[in-house]
Amino acid sequence: MKNLGLIVVVSLVSAFFSIGIYRYFEEPQKVVVQESAPAVYANYTEPISNIDISPRKFLSSSPTNFIAAAESVTPAVVNIKTSGEDYGFWVGSSFNGASGSGVLISSDGYIVTNNHVIEDGKKIEITLNDRRSFDADLIGIDPSTDLALLKVKGKSLPFIDFGNSDSIRVGEWVLAVGNPFNLNSTVTAGIVSAKGRNIDILEDNYSVESFIQTDAAVNPGNSGGALVNTNGELIGINTAIITRSGRYEGYSFAIPANLVRKIVKDIKDYGIVQRAILGVSIDDVDEELAEELGLGSIAGVYIKRVTPNSGAEDGGIRRNDVITSINGIETPSSPELQEQVARYRPGNTIEVEFIRSGKKRKTRITLKNKSNTTSLVGSTDESVLDKLGVELRNLSKSERRRLQTEGVMVKSIIRGSKIERTNMDPGFIITKVNDARVGNVEEVIQALKGAKGEVLLEGIYENYPGEWGYKFSTS
Repeated sequence: MKNLGLIVVVSLVSAFFSIGIYRYFEEPQKVVVQESAPAVYANYTEPISNIDISPRKFLSSSPTNFIAAAESVTPAVVNIKTSGEDYGFWVGSSFNGASGSGVLISSDGYIVTNNHVIEDGKKIEITLNDRRSFDADLIGIDPSTDLALLKVKGKSLPFIDFGNSDSIRVGEWVLAVGNPFNLNSTVTAGIVSAKGRNIDILEDNYSVESFIQTDAAVNPGNSGGALVNTNGELIGINTAIITRSGRYEGYSFAIPANLVRKIVKDIKDYGIVQRAILGVSIDDVDEELAEELGLGSIAGVYIKRVTPNSGAEDGGIRRNDVITSINGIETPSSPELQEQVARYRPGNTIEVEFIRSGKKRKTRITLKNKSNTTSLVGSTDESVLDKLGVELRNLSKSERRRLQTEGVMVKSIIRGSKIERTNMDPGFIITKVNDARVGNVEEVIQALKGAKGEVLLEGIYENYPGEWGYKFSTS
């Protein structure tokens, strides 16, 4: 027993002695516990009327799961049903039949969706993720971007904050959220595959296709749903897929949120989109063109033609110039240039960087509308032309010299409109409205605005002799 006690004492003394020697010779060590930086969330809860349409820089995290983002956005993605018309399959779209998705973007009930989801529907019913149902009013549409704005009567509704679609990068994680066929919100994950995609599905003359391409699965019923980053911010409205089978095959496309924000604000403020036009005919730069023009890279937008009296001509843009950025945002392709210009209104001034003869230059351009004026539709009576179904432009100096007359050129005529029923053709040059001479678009608008009863438009065609006249009634 004494031997056992002696052994224990010796062992303890040896252990303490060993620890003392170790601590004497060993350098102290620091143990650092590193915590992951918290995800950055945007506090963007302004009412829609106060939304700032200028680009903002947001950060999105890269988690290994998407639970927080999914939980925050699914309540704000709604199911949309329309009735009153017969529907068919929208070519290239993820929408089949009279049903689709939408995104609540304000607590008082504003909803963004695709125009093709509600097109021709006489009644629109909204069902929230919590099964509440509302009848929706159509505030306005924009076929050129395939967007529509709806409104339901509600308070304190869940909604998704706008993010900055310019800040997303290829390879970034995103979620596609839809509410198809009353199955409640469906969430899929993928990455951004490409930006600035044009897939030629919109037929409007002023269509803007600069889609965000993702591999997040989007199926029938998900059109009009939300594309969000991992912070739960809206970066796009899911719109279309490319498919042979009618089902998802790996390619889905969304309208960038920065463009959506501008379209929504225009529709809310004016009832119609204020479309700004640069006034150029464009093409992408290829290898041959880059070599011919002495460019440093195969990027930018080539100017094939400049419209007379347009903002581009006023700003000094010429044929063979290559535009590389708008307000500091690079425009490596035609769709991306169109998207940037589409974010502004007639009368806005933008800074354009371009290359001419191998040298970089900058200019400021005041954008105009499709009639080559800086007027806003709705706020300036230019809606008179929209009601008649005609698009006009001022004559250029060379045209006035060649034709030896003042007047206004008819650029296009909408099918089924009042002007089309007069049998007028595009290219007609209006010189008089009810015997009053007109020399520019503004004068035509003012003359039409004051006209009552029957209106006579007189003028000429460049390639046909004589004077022509067309009558229509204002009633």
